[in-house]
Amino acid sequence: MKPFISEAMKQLLVILFYSHLVMSIERIPLVRVKPMIQRQPREADELEELWQDHQPDILTRKYLHCFPGYILNSAGPTFEKLYDYKNAQYFGVVSIGTPPQNFTVVFDTGSSNFWIPSAYCVSTACDKGLHRKFKSFLSESYQYEGSHFTLKYGTGELHGVIGRDTLKIGNLSIIDQVFAESVIESRAFIPAHFDGVLGLGYPSIAVAGAVPVFDSLTSQNLVEEPMFSFHLKSGNSDDGGELLIGGIDHSLYKGSIHWIPVIEKGYWKIKMDSVNIQGRNLLCANGCQAIVDSGTSLIIGPIAQITKLHEAIEATPLNNETYILDCRRLSSIPSITFTIGSKDYTLTAKQFVRKERIGDATVCISGFQSMDLTNHVRPMWILGDIFMSKYYSIFDRGNDRIGIAKLHQGKPLGGVQARV
Repeated sequence: MKPFISEAMKQLLVILFYSHLVMSIERIPLVRVKPMIQRQPREADELEELWQDHQPDILTRKYLHCFPGYILNSAGPTFEKLYDYKNAQYFGVVSIGTPPQNFTVVFDTGSSNFWIPSAYCVSTACDKGLHRKFKSFLSESYQYEGSHFTLKYGTGELHGVIGRDTLKIGNLSIIDQVFAESVIESRAFIPAHFDGVLGLGYPSIAVAGAVPVFDSLTSQNLVEEPMFSFHLKSGNSDDGGELLIGGIDHSLYKGSIHWIPVIEKGYWKIKMDSVNIQGRNLLCANGCQAIVDSGTSLIIGPIAQITKLHEAIEATPLNNETYILDCRRLSSIPSITFTIGSKDYTLTAKQFVRKERIGDATVCISGFQSMDLTNHVRPMWILGDIFMSKYYSIFDRGNDRIGIAKLHQGKPLGGVQARV
């Protein structure tokens, strides 16, 4: 006798089946692009000119509300929290439109807007095939919003229009995603190895009231859990690791995940207890704050504290912002430990020093940079890719917290299958 299945039960099974297809954990491969100084060897006297891109004014616009009022008042009426991404290293591919058009983007936890160049962009940064441009007239699903935007950063501005279209990230399709199309771009974007930026910050820092991409993913029930995680790979390979949207890959880390609450729903900002050098509490002694930022390559700290750090590790200033070390003594340079939530996260010199080729010579450059981000409460640090590439980093929007865990060294990707 065949088992009896009611019509209602059949419908329930169909719903469960298709909801399993819709809710997804999606893997986005990341490509690691070597810094310009490594890709194109230069003479030693050109090193300082190249590293002018790391001047503080380039980054100030990204964390604008962290600064004193007199800086805010001089910056103009419309602001965007981004900087010159010329030296960002980790990129992924998304598509937008019907049929889809592909773009390489920085997945940036330090901003919340999604923008790409428009086919109508008139700037040199968009010319001569330097970057792919979105052809809205070829997309059947495109909608023009009728408004414009201005994104300001340290060395120029980005202007354009607002639109909506279908955005595809891996196998996830977002309907009517709001995004910005740039029609005027600063020359600072000419050498960038990406087309646009996809912000993963909170809605409160989005310009023009745009709905961030991750908020669209959750509101359209496209992910299993309201979280995403980064596994950034360092080294000479172009394999940059992955961005996992909608869950955690438990095969990528060892031990337990340490969860730290977000203290401000804008940037992914957390409390940091201290920064120790070879076990000595020399920096951030009374506590400070830190932003975990996938769009920043280096580790940024207050000027006085980074100066003290470089003195402790005997680094030599190349200019006011860039320090170099003797490559022959890396094994004897003290380790730097960040204490967060009473747990220590240590970087050795081999992990926070960037080795670059200048002609026939190897130069060791410190991964720490100084900039005062004053929020009138505590000193501010930015933990960029140098920190994130050493730890599995989880951004949990559902519980407003960040998870950090030790990476499995040499662990292949794909320990958990995407449930699509």
